[in-house]
Amino acid sequence: MTDFNDKQIEILLVAEKLFSDHGFDGTSIRDIAKEANINIAMISYYFGSKEKLLEALIINRISDLRLQMENLFKKELSPFEKIDKLIELYITRINKNCGVYQIIHFEIMSRKRDINYEAFNEVKKYNLQVLKNIIEEGQLKGLFTQNVNVALIPPTIMGTYFHFQMNKPFYADLFDLKTKDDFNNYVVNDLTKHIQQTIRALLTYEN
Repeated sequence: MTDFNDKQIEILLVAEKLFSDHGFDGTSIRDIAKEANINIAMISYYFGSKEKLLEALIINRISDLRLQMENLFKKELSPFEKIDKLIELYITRINKNCGVYQIIHFEIMSRKRDINYEAFNEVKKYNLQVLKNIIEEGQLKGLFTQNVNVALIPPTIMGTYFHFQMNKPFYADLFDLKTKDDFNNYVVNDLTKHIQQTIRALLTYEN
């Protein structure tokens, strides 16, 4: 299920905020209904359960990324520019709501909920194919090396970002980032640039 109506999107956005603020277990269907100013029956009608609502949230988020990736691929940009823009897209999206992405990845890793991971994986595979198309475009133009493990590019991007976030006090002290805005600015500018340089190096390094 990837086509949601306006009311479903509204519920998903409310659930995303509450899951991010209070965790999946710390958020009830009643909390979501109250925040969305609807009755519990409407959530049950649209999603069935809190687990299915989380599944819908995951699919909605990653499907939205697919659309943005497709649009990026079609733009008149060089393969290097597309990769840089793609990394900006990844980091901006994750950084905007880091909490819910951590919940999503924890749920996928623990697999303790009844969530349709097959649907989630299918969308991820499609997104990976778009990335592969960008890289193949660069390879055809002789810009990127032929020896690229495309499947490891997204975890390289996100792994670097999440490591930085999970060690926030250490890096805030190391780089003298005194406020939340200082930290976010560092992520958007310096960390993103570092990741872009890292991926460029992987794409151009010859064994």
